[in-house]
Amino acid sequence: MMGGVEVKLDTALVLDAQKGGQEGFTRLYEAVAPSLYRTALYTLGNSHDAEDVVSETFIEAYRGLASLREPQAFIPWIYRILSARCNRKIREYVRARNEMDIDQMLHLPGEQGEFAEGVLTRTDLLRALQNLSSEERQIVTLSVVEGYTAKEIASIMESPQGTVSSKLFRAFKKMKKYLEGGKQS
Repeated sequence: MMGGVEVKLDTALVLDAQKGGQEGFTRLYEAVAPSLYRTALYTLGNSHDAEDVVSETFIEAYRGLASLREPQAFIPWIYRILSARCNRKIREYVRARNEMDIDQMLHLPGEQGEFAEGVLTRTDLLRALQNLSSEERQIVTLSVVEGYTAKEIASIMESPQGTVSSKLFRAFKKMKKYLEGGKQS
């Protein structure tokens, strides 16, 4: 496991931020930004774009926070905003794809140095993730990196739990197939 931590928030923090307190919103940001950044990074594969998407997500959240009716729904709500921002960025990647190769987009170094046979590197995992659809990458990231259950991911993505579970299973199979095929020396 990659050590992801599920984000749990005290609803009082959300309520304080909704009242317009800048300090309250700052504390809310500090509580969830690392988790959102990790999700964006694994979804997009690019730290600069992940930072931009998280910033845009918080700008949109700040503007819409007063209209959030259920403070306990903050986490799924902000992840939906992040998801929309990531999807928009992925559409930009697709439009620009003819101008860049996948390694350039990911900012991955070439396979340099030695590593033991059978050991996965971060580069291997990022490349395996890039072979997934953007939706599959998001589901895997929310599950493995952030520690959310299929039920929680279904809520975040506004999708049936069975669909999320199936997509997660298929995504893991795709990654395993890629990694097994790519590790043959």
